[in-house]
Amino acid sequence: HVQPVESGGGLVEAGGSLRLSCEASRILASINAMGWFRQFPGKQREFVASMPRRGASTYADSVKGRFTISRDKDKNLVYLQMNGLKPEDTAIYYCNEGGTYVSGRYLPNLRGWGQGTQVTVSS
Repeated sequence: HVQPVESGGGLVEAGGSLRLSCEASRILASINAMGWFRQFPGKQREFVASMPRRGASTYADSVKGRFTISRDKDKNLVYLQMNGLKPEDTAIYYCNEGGTYVSGRYLPNLRGWGQGTQVTVSS
């Protein structure tokens, strides 16, 4: 596949957890950085978390302390562990591969989007 592929979305109750997976389209070691975004109905995609090939991960303020981005190089997967989910986390979550950092901010690769996976959190 030429695009990353997300999986792991679903329906969960408030306070619950989900782990999203993103299979990169090429070997992780060759990708500058990976990111997760989400999109609410009628809104633009917003940044959630990112992980550079080297260095510290970054998070949106709204998910700090609840979400964790990680990777498994052997499986070529990037994960988004989501704990303490809230109804306002309900969105389509997208993986992005190959973005860059400008002033510490992750800018997505416009050609690096996956198809998205739906996360729904019930109250």
